[in-house]
Amino acid sequence: MNKERLKKLPKIELHCHLDGSLSPEFIRKKLAEEIPLFELQAGENCRSLAEYLEKFDLPLRCLQDREGLCEAGYDFMKSVSRENVKYAEVRFAPMQSLKQGLTPGEVIEAVLEGLKRGKKEFQVEYGLIVCTMRHHSWEENRQMLEAARDFLGHGVCAADLAGDEASFPLKNFENLFQLAKELGFPFTIHAGECGDTGNIRDALRFGAGRIGHGIAMKGDKDLQRLCREKEIGIEMCPVSNLQTKASPSPAEYPLLEFLDEGLLVTVNTDNRTVSGTTMTRELEFIQKQYHITDEEIGLLMENAIKTAFAGDEVKERLFRTFQKEIKEVTADETI
Repeated sequence: MNKERLKKLPKIELHCHLDGSLSPEFIRKKLAEEIPLFELQAGENCRSLAEYLEKFDLPLRCLQDREGLCEAGYDFMKSVSRENVKYAEVRFAPMQSLKQGLTPGEVIEAVLEGLKRGKKEFQVEYGLIVCTMRHHSWEENRQMLEAARDFLGHGVCAADLAGDEASFPLKNFENLFQLAKELGFPFTIHAGECGDTGNIRDALRFGAGRIGHGIAMKGDKDLQRLCREKEIGIEMCPVSNLQTKASPSPAEYPLLEFLDEGLLVTVNTDNRTVSGTTMTRELEFIQKQYHITDEEIGLLMENAIKTAFAGDEVKERLFRTFQKEIKEVTADETI
């Protein structure tokens, strides 16, 4: 499938961070600064996840007032609509937007307002995933989850744990996910991005429905079998995973291995601006690098629909739309 067909292909994205995906135009306008692109993007010379995370300082400055948060949600929907994303789950950490006095509930409400406006204008459906953070205290993470509970099923679709995985092992967060379950949250967890399969096993033990990245289970057939049997979604982000050195090289990236093992793999951007990527670029990359077929691209999108934190009605609608539009794209001889 050539680049134009890939761009027109209906897409579903499940792993994308709001702060890492704000458009450069939005950031420059909000901060009233002419910021060079290299200050916003990690680039190919990024040495680690910790270095990659340094690129979030500038966009986080844009997410400290109601106007910025609302416009950020709208900006995200505008960006994904340009490549025919039909459904996106976007995630962010509300507790990182309190510097100007907003409450966690007000932060979430503002982002949802922007997403809702974007849905109306661009016809993109969405779910908002609220992130607890590894470096935050129990009290901060508890406060956020309890505030987000009021929006669960009304824009908020799930919870997550993000941040520096190498410095904060998942075993220390069991109580947090017990609380998430008590509050009714389905959840995904960033795990296995930094080489520790123990974090993936803990995520499964805690009850995660999806794993963010999961690269560490490369070669671990027992863990892969467990994910397959539990029908766990594996949120892979090829461009980002290579930038952060979650995988040392494209040749060692386990996308094909996971697909061959029957895992519910999805392909995502992680951070559109920080990684300088789009869903189209991700699909083009895996097609060229791993000779992924059109049928396998279709499977990746069906996996995304199956493992999305969306209701059955939304999933059925997405599946019908995907089946209809993929036929139109592949049949269009003008592309």
